[in-house]
Amino acid sequence: MSEDRQLIQEILRGSQAAMEVLTRKYYKDVFAFVYRKTGNRDLAYDLTQEIFIKVIKKIGSYSNSGSFKSWVFSIAMNHCRDYWKSVEHKRIQKQSDLTEFLTNEKTNVSYIFAQKETRERVKAAVHELPEYQRDAIILKYYHEMKIHEIATVTNANESTVKSRLKQGLGKLAKLLGRGEEYGQQQKK
Repeated sequence: MSEDRQLIQEILRGSQAAMEVLTRKYYKDVFAFVYRKTGNRDLAYDLTQEIFIKVIKKIGSYSNSGSFKSWVFSIAMNHCRDYWKSVEHKRIQKQSDLTEFLTNEKTNVSYIFAQKETRERVKAAVHELPEYQRDAIILKYYHEMKIHEIATVTNANESTVKSRLKQGLGKLAKLLGRGEEYGQQQKK
């Protein structure tokens, strides 16, 4: 029996310690995923807490088919989608847009470290992708998930995931000003 399944059995018997071990095991990965989707650290913390509350509440419904990690990421993906549809998100987004505008007007910083600038460009480019491509790229390149795991999390078949990755990478190359280089490499 895998470590996750043993922990789940202990949790179902009421073990608080097993719940903490399982949460610690996946917390950083889920938080990183949510942070990359939202771009807001505080919001990512809040959503990650909510996700783990759902995981613990629904742990009895885990069917042991597929990896537990995929199941947790499915809950995370659905929770984020629900959040984007919520009224709270729309209210916070309006406040964030206003704050960003005021901050940029007051602090016109003329220099930035190249590495941070590059990360910000990539982050911005990833956020310009359609959600289905963005999710596939985040899960593949930031969380090192395999194609079949991404297919499980996103509820798509493997060929669709491969297509989303290829199209998303092509769009990222263009958005980052490497469209010509990417196109030439694809022809070889």
